[in-house]
Amino acid sequence: MFTGIVAAVGKIESVKPLEGGSFAGVRLDINAGGLPLADVALGDSIAINGACMTVVEKDASNFRVDVSRESLNKTVGLDTLTEVNLEKALTLNERLGGHLVSGHVDGLGVVRKFEPVGESWELVVEAPHDLAKFLAYKGSIVVNGVSLTVNRVTDIGSGADLVCQFSINLIPHTIAVTTLKHLKVDAKVNLEIDLIARYVERMVSVGSAAR
Repeated sequence: MFTGIVAAVGKIESVKPLEGGSFAGVRLDINAGGLPLADVALGDSIAINGACMTVVEKDASNFRVDVSRESLNKTVGLDTLTEVNLEKALTLNERLGGHLVSGHVDGLGVVRKFEPVGESWELVVEAPHDLAKFLAYKGSIVVNGVSLTVNRVTDIGSGADLVCQFSINLIPHTIAVTTLKHLKVDAKVNLEIDLIARYVERMVSVGSAAR
């Protein structure tokens, strides 16, 4: 589990294909930046742009993870030399500053607006159709590994044609300490819905089916 509070910005320094042809994944060599690795053991989990990955090798400054082809198909930003948001797995003696995050990407959103508003920035993301029901005013959402609060939800259309856009206010601190500063209109982002919303939807749907 994670909190969505980014601990450091690292950088993917190499992407090497694993054996297995076109169906194989890749091994990433990631410079951890300011993320301390002394207490990280092989097999530990680190969230990379919101995707939970397992450490398979490490040294003083870098760690390496294997990313499956399935994970590459379901995420963005894990197959190129770029900066990434990093967070080590939550321990029971830490403050839960964001919200409970599993590190499992639920879908890809598309940036529709990213503009300064006063001292902050407004980020508007278009969510996949099947995630729309999980987005709510003042609810939580993870964007590229960052725990954020939804300020506005706009549903356009209905049924299969429904398009859902949500707006987020990014304070200067969030811009300074995460990779969200690099976002551009039409860029894709990793999204994870709120864990509680996931279970509520399941309970409601099963309860309705049983009536």
